[in-house]
Amino acid sequence: MTSFDTSPQLGVWRALLALAVVFVMLATSGWTALRGERESTPFRAAVSAWEHGRLHGRHLPDPQSAPERLARFFAALSDTDRAHLAHRYPLVVGNMNGAPVGLRYRANRVALTQARTVERRRMHDPRLTPAGQYEAGRRMHRLESLLTPGRNILAFSPDGSGRVAEVFGDLTRAERVSVVVPGVDTDLLTFQRTRRRYSAPVGMAESLYRAERAIGPGTPTAVIAWADYTAPSGIGMDAATAMRAERGAVRLDALVRALPGRAPVSLFCHSYGSVVCGVAAHRLPDRVTDIAVAGSPGMRAEKATHLRTSARVWAMRDADDWIQDVPYLELGGLGHGADPVSAAFGARVLSADGAHGHAGYFEPGTESLWNFAEIGVGAYSSVHCADDAGGCRAGLSRTDPVGRA
Repeated sequence: MTSFDTSPQLGVWRALLALAVVFVMLATSGWTALRGERESTPFRAAVSAWEHGRLHGRHLPDPQSAPERLARFFAALSDTDRAHLAHRYPLVVGNMNGAPVGLRYRANRVALTQARTVERRRMHDPRLTPAGQYEAGRRMHRLESLLTPGRNILAFSPDGSGRVAEVFGDLTRAERVSVVVPGVDTDLLTFQRTRRRYSAPVGMAESLYRAERAIGPGTPTAVIAWADYTAPSGIGMDAATAMRAERGAVRLDALVRALPGRAPVSLFCHSYGSVVCGVAAHRLPDRVTDIAVAGSPGMRAEKATHLRTSARVWAMRDADDWIQDVPYLELGGLGHGADPVSAAFGARVLSADGAHGHAGYFEPGTESLWNFAEIGVGAYSSVHCADDAGGCRAGLSRTDPVGRA
């Protein structure tokens, strides 16, 4: 399988970019128009039920309301009423920005249990091909894994290939929050892996959380493995454009704005995830203090200043990451702009020593992971730069209480 996270076929990318004018012409006739990501029956039905539902004779609020309004709605309810809504509308409450975090965890356990039942039935559905039954079995086992006691699922949708987000640590008490934004080929089935564990969102987030705890044991942190957007599949047209990133950016902004408390937030964006972060940068709230990208094909900008964010922008790439051979340009909507580790871009360039390939940045023991963790806990003066002069630390505080010597 070829993707941003596995073996590349760079010729495909070059061909796509070389044919940019053709694709633009096709786009004007509608051939490459954005395909609607229609919500499948479960989520659409759940939202419709909520919109027509009542509690004590009163209409329920618009699920797309501002998080602050929804937070006030839930705060005014009794524990019994909150539990009732979570069990009656689990897909809605489990994905509702503004609902209490603990309630979302409970609602998503209900939604996951229901989805597991559906997939178990599909495994033996004679109307499905053997391949379809096998795929249902894979989904069923993934859902069972997500239901393991102690796992905190912040978002879940069975639509399409599936979306999910998981929290490591106590999100409501965290003094620093980190969000891992993965790249292409990310869905329900690839959310975690046994082989190449640290190339999947769960492994990335677990590894980062452990590293942050090691560096700053006195700093309560939480890390979110965020695969709650529809990522491109492979390195085709979707990956070469910002179509998926634009929708993902809206969802990422909504996530950050709904996080409890006021803890600073750091984004760690890998591969196509850095496109999502780049597109989202200008709209993100000021509590996002750091945007760090690894193995980036570009952030849809020519310079870090063009991202229009107050957050510090960091970038890294290891020496044998194939992404460096992707043309760093944007032409007719194809490609993602300048190379974030180039001097002209103006990001703070970090060392990625020890990382190997495109998917090795979160491997334990690597300089890349350690640098991410130091950013995550605010130990800026301890990060290791890609250059010997320490240019990435210019202008940063040197009074951090934690970090490397």
